[in-house]
Amino acid sequence: MGCIQSIACKPRIRRENIVVYEVSASIDQCPTVIEENSPIVLRYKTPYFRASAGIVMPPVPRNETWTVGWIQACTQMEFYNTYGDIGMSSWELPELREGRAKAISDSDGVSYPWYGNTTETVTISGPTSKPSRLTVSMNDNFYPSVTWAVPVSNSNAPMLTHITRDQSFITWLVALNSATKERIVLQTVRWRMHVDIAVDPSMPLGSRASLVGRPYQEQPHILANNEPIPPNALGRPNANDAQVLMWRPRRGAPLVVIPSK
Repeated sequence: MGCIQSIACKPRIRRENIVVYEVSASIDQCPTVIEENSPIVLRYKTPYFRASAGIVMPPVPRNETWTVGWIQACTQMEFYNTYGDIGMSSWELPELREGRAKAISDSDGVSYPWYGNTTETVTISGPTSKPSRLTVSMNDNFYPSVTWAVPVSNSNAPMLTHITRDQSFITWLVALNSATKERIVLQTVRWRMHVDIAVDPSMPLGSRASLVGRPYQEQPHILANNEPIPPNALGRPNANDAQVLMWRPRRGAPLVVIPSK
């Protein structure tokens, strides 16, 4: 009584009204694949990180739109390509390196703050009269190219001797109110990808590189307690645009090879 047409009685979407079920997060149980097809670059393809979840959203009020999906951010990156005793190239995220940010968005560069906008998100516009059942999923892996030759040299002679990559991420399952920007964190996943490749540049193309260390990745951790999303994880720039390729010689000053976008 007295609540009919009342704004105060308008139902609200709350965390306790959202059901999350069948959450999964894994990294494929296969080793990183090394490709030596090109005389210019070595390529490697890591196994995929995969995450999915089922969600039941309560009825959405009139004039409200909610999106449920995955947001991902990089929290740590070490990516070194060593060229004997000459030096190394290094992909770096300056804001992380210098401690100016706790995380950098890993959006596709278009769908901020979301990781992507296909299977990664579902949007529900009110009014809906009954609960909505939906599924969201995402996957991620590395497939970079590393030059055999020193990247700041005019020589094409293969000098690459080692590749080390160690990168950490947080992936959040989130419900977001499109108008008010209210965010409800539903699940938090931490995962890491590590690559260690030894290279003998004196060997013929096709037999230079080999994996060293553990062949399989550590499996992701679905956290019992959710973590907050840092501001830099929600907007520009994303990690691809923010990264810088440095040349760090054994002797001499570092040099920016490719600046951030």
